Amino acid sequence: MSNVIEERQLREKELLIEQFKKTPIIQFACEKAGVGRATYYRWRKEDADFSRNCDDALQESVGLMNDVAESQLLSAIKEKNMTAIIFWLKHRHKGYSTKVELSGTLKNELEVLSPEQEQLLEKVINSFF
Repeated sequence: MSNVIEERQLREKELLIEQFKKTPIIQFACEKAGVGRATYYRWRKEDADFSRNCDDALQESVGLMNDVAESQLLSAIKEKNMTAIIFWLKHRHKGYSTKVELSGTLKNELEVLSPEQEQLLEKVINSFF
């Protein structure tokens, strides 16, 4: 009996991974594969290989969606869509990127920490190790 369940789960996991390769939206992929979100997250916790395969499939799908989006952006630019043109230039051309200018002065004075500050600093540093 457990073999039948394991085989069914294996098929469902494979189907879900295939859905992730098509879309990076977990809810949508789960619905298409007939797997509940809670089941998906439980499987991720229980099965490291499944979790890794899902991550790889989702990453592949995100890459595909990025390619589609960039293709649409290029089409909009060719159609002289000014918003698309501005977006492209701001994100792809150094001369049009958003610039931030900072000004101010720096004081180069050494301050000695109080014993309380030293203890607090040591406590914070030790909490990381």
